[in-house]
Amino acid sequence: MGIFGALWGLTGVLLLLGSAVHRLTPLAISAFSYDFSWYHWLSLFLIVLFMAYAEGYRGFQKAFSPRVAARALYLKNNPRFLHALFAPFFCMGFFHATKRRKITSFSVTSAIILLIISVRFLAQPWRGIIDAGVVVGLAWGLISLMIFIVQAFGSKEFSYSPEVPEGDGK
Repeated sequence: MGIFGALWGLTGVLLLLGSAVHRLTPLAISAFSYDFSWYHWLSLFLIVLFMAYAEGYRGFQKAFSPRVAARALYLKNNPRFLHALFAPFFCMGFFHATKRRKITSFSVTSAIILLIISVRFLAQPWRGIIDAGVVVGLAWGLISLMIFIVQAFGSKEFSYSPEVPEGDGK
């Protein structure tokens, strides 16, 4: 059950991120069918750079990806039926996590949903410019998550905390 839970959790998170990249990439590409002025190009450059750093590096590589891998490894080693059944949500820290982790997970998810709704109201090429930055950040996140998965399951020691309730893990 532990291996099933870990695989299901990681597959669910990877599919969620991959689906977002798949859906947003055509919208980002379609922005280039418009005539860009200098300020569009500057905005594209700055947004892609910002999203690569803020979302890709800081959000995914430094926080989300190692934690998801650590929680999947924890699930493999400490299987529970409901944790395995809802493994993608477990791996993202929505339950059986520290209070701080749950608050952060729900807050970040709510903020992302609000941003998604807001960006949908933008006209092209602005929507595509923002989506290009998001695609770069999400792609970075997918790659970093895959690297952390290999590290977590391929080495004897993985030093990242799964952030489970006190007395129930690292």
